[in-house]
Amino acid sequence: MLKSAHLVKDLEERAIRSISELLDQIPAISHVRLEERPEDLAVDFLMQLDLEGQDHWIAVEVLSAAQPRDVRREAWRLRNEAASNGPTTTPVVVAPYLSPESRDVCREEGIGYLDLEGNARIVFEGVFIERQVASRPAAERRALKSLFKPKAARILRLLLRDPERAWRVQELADAAQVSLGQVSNVRKGLVEREWAEASHQGLVLSRPGVLLDAWRADWEPPGKVFRFYTTLHGSAFQEAVRPLLAVESEDGRAVLSSFSAARWQAPFGRTGMEYLHADADGLERLQRGLRLTTTSRGENVAVTMPKDPGLFLDAVEPAPGFFCTSPVTTYLELAAAGERGREAAEHLREECMPWAR
Repeated sequence: MLKSAHLVKDLEERAIRSISELLDQIPAISHVRLEERPEDLAVDFLMQLDLEGQDHWIAVEVLSAAQPRDVRREAWRLRNEAASNGPTTTPVVVAPYLSPESRDVCREEGIGYLDLEGNARIVFEGVFIERQVASRPAAERRALKSLFKPKAARILRLLLRDPERAWRVQELADAAQVSLGQVSNVRKGLVEREWAEASHQGLVLSRPGVLLDAWRADWEPPGKVFRFYTTLHGSAFQEAVRPLLAVESEDGRAVLSSFSAARWQAPFGRTGMEYLHADADGLERLQRGLRLTTTSRGENVAVTMPKDPGLFLDAVEPAPGFFCTSPVTTYLELAAAGERGREAAEHLREECMPWAR
């Protein structure tokens, strides 16, 4: 309890210092000082400043947790509290870090914000302060990465396959073949960020495009890549690879991925490489059936062996016998494949994911 109180006090002191330093940089503002807060004003602290001879106040609420849902919950109350202090009072939220989504909530709700990473937006009476930095605290990076880890990613792929569907926790756990605890953790992370909504009907994505963008920014290759050379090209390769593709086989699983999957989902352009995902047995089948050989140069087939077999659960069959990674997985892989890959990814997004436009 003492530690918690100490941390809160430290955060408030840093918030006061940060706002003071920010406002001191504005030539029209002077005499920034901490004001004694009226007893009936329910904010963390009040600051007074001189704006070209006129008094102005900043009503500040300090949030230790500032996910979009947290910010939205506090915004209405803070805005009303500031208004009760008079029309020359500006409401401002301060937090250790505010994500882009949390900052969007502040703008929507008409309140200013500042975080200790350096992001800020405070607007009043001719003063416009806005600053954005690219850095994110380590804890935020870890939280996002945990949301995109292999087991969690199984759940996200299910949700993104049909963003308008409402899923119950047990349904998601069964379909993704993960624990109820894993689903609950993902559910909590999505709801806190306002990427999903939970109701008595279940969990449904509310901002699937924003979720996909965040995943793209933190996407990591799903496994080890093996590179080979084959003499098969074009239609000969397609004829040879089709009987080797499978998502449920005792002899191994293999699916087309990246540019090779996009060829069947949203054709964009030709490439000299073929891309697949396969488990260990599936890789052996591909090596035999496609006559793959290892080479130090001139490779034209890349096979990724995923760490998590969950990727095969999400496979699609856009043409008879041609099993591919889902459009979401294909999109993420293309987006990480250089400029040409990004162009192909955006084409696929436009063609196959109308909910993400």
